[in-house]
Amino acid sequence: MAVTLASADICATGFAVILGFRAWSLFNPAIPPLQNVMLLAPLFCAAMFAFERLYPGIGMGAVEHIRRVFRGVTLIYLLLTAAMFMTKDRSWADSRGGFVLSWAFSLVLTPSARWICGRLFGRSAWWGVPVVVLGAGETGSRIIRNLHANRVLGYRPVACLDDDPEKQDVCEDVPVIGSLRDASAVASAYRIDYALIAMPNMPSAKLSSHLRVWSAVFPNIIIIPDLFGIASLWVETRDLGGVLGLEIRHNLLMPVNRWIKRAVDIAISAVGLLALIPLFPIVALWIRLASPGGALFVQEREGEGGRPLRILKFRTMYTNAEETLERHLAANPAERAEWDQFCKLKNDPRVIPGIGKLLRRTSLDEIPQLWNILIGQMSLVGPRPFPAYHNGRFDPEFRSLRTRVRPGLTGMWQVNARSDGDLGVQESLDSYYIRNWSLWLDFYLLIRTARVVLAGQGAY
Repeated sequence: MAVTLASADICATGFAVILGFRAWSLFNPAIPPLQNVMLLAPLFCAAMFAFERLYPGIGMGAVEHIRRVFRGVTLIYLLLTAAMFMTKDRSWADSRGGFVLSWAFSLVLTPSARWICGRLFGRSAWWGVPVVVLGAGETGSRIIRNLHANRVLGYRPVACLDDDPEKQDVCEDVPVIGSLRDASAVASAYRIDYALIAMPNMPSAKLSSHLRVWSAVFPNIIIIPDLFGIASLWVETRDLGGVLGLEIRHNLLMPVNRWIKRAVDIAISAVGLLALIPLFPIVALWIRLASPGGALFVQEREGEGGRPLRILKFRTMYTNAEETLERHLAANPAERAEWDQFCKLKNDPRVIPGIGKLLRRTSLDEIPQLWNILIGQMSLVGPRPFPAYHNGRFDPEFRSLRTRVRPGLTGMWQVNARSDGDLGVQESLDSYYIRNWSLWLDFYLLIRTARVVLAGQGAY
């Protein structure tokens, strides 16, 4: 796994260097050819990634991979810049444009190459490290599902152990092959160095007793506490005089983070509006030809702090949409059940054929909300602002949590489930985003958004 990722990183950063200088030569054909020092930049980056523990990067999620790649690549290019300044020799990177483009391409291509490796080899037996899950109950099942859904973490469950005789079968798709007393034998037979303790309700005295034994068997032990529903990305351990503490950072409560998020929103929404303005009259004319009425649809929804928000969308439904929906649901009980679960219909009779379906499948109907973002009512990434009928289905505690942040054009729910996620999935994913926000998470979700939109995944 480490060799594969290192090879991918070297190829990606090497290609980025060549591509950066070749691309800049189109604007300035007079730039000198690449020198050996710049061709060594990929090896410098790989060395920095090794220092960042990205080989093989076990236990790091996609957001952490992006953060460390960005930090490593940027530091190498800063060191190269410092070296040029100190030696007063710019002959090996005499094109500043090519140098900057090489850095920018490296930031994009390196995470992409790592993602491709994960997609190609993530299910292989040699990818990641084998782990044993101690506890085959509800927590164990949840952990196994999460590890299967997040193979980038590199944990590969191969066996479960549990003292309950009724659980001696399988936990999800992982075999339960014995009791907790068999941990040493299982570790030896399967060559396992990692154990996940998924028994949050075990009494502390009993857990401590087990840990004294397991610590001599497994070099790496991860304890899953009974803390579901709190932040999990930016948590650090603290030694409080021999007592273990967990420090949880709520990033969105820090003013500087909110200013940075706002600056990114303004920059991207302004560029997006300028780039897409030529498309607006074409879409507007097509809508009016397909269905009489205005091209824009304005709806009041709940924004930050519970304040009303009037969002803008291209109209994708007939003007008598509400009456059409009521008649359709009354005549089709199966459709009523689908509406109650998702607040959406896969075959919605309200949607205008042609342009309406196209806009919804490509999510282009949301583009006018770039204006809402520019004026500060929304953010690029955040929980989606729902209509009143949808928002009213959630419990008051979750609705209160959503109002702590600006609603977003895209978000965790959109890239993971899109329209296929029911109310429970929406609540779980939006809660995760709010509690674990970081600029890196926003960048990750924007990249994922582009991918699912281009694929037309889950949109209707």
